[in-house]
Amino acid sequence: MLTSQDLSFSQILHVAIFNQLGELLIQMAQEVGNTGMVMTEAILARTSPSERQDIEKFTLVVSQGFTALLIGKYNVNEEKNNSSNGIIEFELINGNGNGEKSLNPIQNGESSFLQTQLTFSTTEISIFIQKLQTFVTASHHIYENLNISLQNILPNDPGLQSKFTVLLLNLLISQKNRESDLIPIYSNQPNCKPIENALQKQIAQEKLLNDVTTKIRKSLDLSVIMTSVVEQVRKFLELDRLVVYKFEDSTDKTHLHHLNLEIKLETKGETEKLIDLQNSLLEDWHQYRSCIIYEARASNDIPSVLNYQEVNCFNKNSQCWEKYNQGFTLAIDDVDIAYAADLCLLEFFHSAQIRAKLAVPIIYEDKLWGLLIAHNCNGIRHWQETEKNCLSQIAEQLSIAIHQAELMRSLTEEKENLEERVIERTIALHDALVAAEAASKIKSEFIATISHELLTPLTHIIGMSSTLLRAAFGRLTKRQRDYLEKIHHSGDRLQKMIYDILDISQIEAGKAALNITDFSLVSAIQKVIQSLREKADHKKIYLKIEEIIPEDYMLTADEKRVKQIFWNILSNAIKFTPEAGNVTVRLWIEDDHAILQVEDTGIGIAEDQQPLLFEKFHQLHNPYRRTYEGTGLGLALTKQLVDLHRGRIEVDSTENVGSIFTVWIPHLRK
Repeated sequence: MLTSQDLSFSQILHVAIFNQLGELLIQMAQEVGNTGMVMTEAILARTSPSERQDIEKFTLVVSQGFTALLIGKYNVNEEKNNSSNGIIEFELINGNGNGEKSLNPIQNGESSFLQTQLTFSTTEISIFIQKLQTFVTASHHIYENLNISLQNILPNDPGLQSKFTVLLLNLLISQKNRESDLIPIYSNQPNCKPIENALQKQIAQEKLLNDVTTKIRKSLDLSVIMTSVVEQVRKFLELDRLVVYKFEDSTDKTHLHHLNLEIKLETKGETEKLIDLQNSLLEDWHQYRSCIIYEARASNDIPSVLNYQEVNCFNKNSQCWEKYNQGFTLAIDDVDIAYAADLCLLEFFHSAQIRAKLAVPIIYEDKLWGLLIAHNCNGIRHWQETEKNCLSQIAEQLSIAIHQAELMRSLTEEKENLEERVIERTIALHDALVAAEAASKIKSEFIATISHELLTPLTHIIGMSSTLLRAAFGRLTKRQRDYLEKIHHSGDRLQKMIYDILDISQIEAGKAALNITDFSLVSAIQKVIQSLREKADHKKIYLKIEEIIPEDYMLTADEKRVKQIFWNILSNAIKFTPEAGNVTVRLWIEDDHAILQVEDTGIGIAEDQQPLLFEKFHQLHNPYRRTYEGTGLGLALTKQLVDLHRGRIEVDSTENVGSIFTVWIPHLRK
């Protein structure tokens, strides 16, 4: 594989061709489209022309992904001394400026040809930029630009380098077709065919890598990718055989699991036979850890080595294993010479008709996953660097395909496991829901029964205590009256609590139904206020009413439940407001909703306690908890009644300042 460092060259070119090369580099810089630097000798002509004797013409491109340097020097004396022959020198060099051949330059006028060097070497380009900096002062903006470019020099992007290679090849081909117009052609003139072949080979190799990458992106089936790629690479490198040898991880029991399943199917419940087969499988497990899993052959005359398992000659304790694990590429031109002392492997090579081999590792997750091995069966073969590089790059792409396939396998397993867990969880939730519904039904029935049994004697207690308080059977002493009042008051509280419990249980059981009628909202609210006026007056609480709706406004809802909602909120406000405090009631209409709001100057509710406000049997934790009576059912029932009306309730409260409860009740259809 030709890299950006290899594609440097030095030759004598006609100035027209040199200029075309410069334009080609500038075109590449423009296509990259970033804030790189392009500089020619014209920039130095404006700085210090007297100090550039050894630099005649150049084009320098430093950009993100593509960096190149083209230098041309006029060679007048050499041209004059070689006026009899005219040829073009064109040679691949190692990127460091060495290895140039000495060829006779052409003579076609003193200023028509340039000694040309094109390089992509980051080292050579850095040295050239440093040399340019000596031609300008440190305070000049050009110096600063050169300094920035010096810090941004990086190896070229393979894709951009490949693109330039194609453009360069097209230029050379078109230049060759016009040579007769520029240069006399002699019979002893060498041509550019070797270079063209090398460039064509690189283009083909780039196309191969692109095809492999495309296959990996389009398919998640590792088997399809491997089969296709192995055959395609074998044809490209003109190999007799190309194989993929996979090493099974000892922790990977996938193969063992499949074999176990096959054994279970074959034995059909024969327990003793099953145990014997499984034990045998475990003893010979190492035999299944490595084998050739993919193979491509040039013809059927070449023997197949598919499924071949290497057990004795190559293992994790061998020296090659560690080298492969570090990315080592093994190139054997003649196995008879290389393995003369290793009869174990040599015997296999002869049986498989292997005369030369090239093996590169396939690394997956920093571990040796397998080998990509090329075989030459019809004679020895000297493996070229381009072939080694090509096979290494293919191995890297295969590791990406393996990673991709493993991710998909993991995702598929996770999906299957997730689906199983979802099904199990759904069944468990369904069972829990059925059990909860059954328990709820039993609870509701139990509450209804107990409540009925409690209400009957409670009614007698309240009625008889009320009769006694009226002195129906004679005058009462103060002590007797106090006792009877406590009995009557406790009975009232207990009765209200039982009714609240019954209401909540009926709503939760879905048995509560609203009695929808049209009623005067103002009249209903006034009745509730009137029932609580005495309680407010007793605590010297100023109860203020702000009515901003007409008295004849009719609300379509359950009047009894709306009164219950408002009574619970207003009674709470009075209960938790200290003596001489204020409670304000507001009514207004918003869209299709009636808004009820109660604001107090009471003890307020701590912010962390507000989410628990509407929970059943929950009294908020505060210093006044023991001071106020209550079961914690009032607001829970209020919230359920509001929800039953498809309304909403909100609270805004500040501790030791007060609370504002707001209820939205929509118009309901009868």
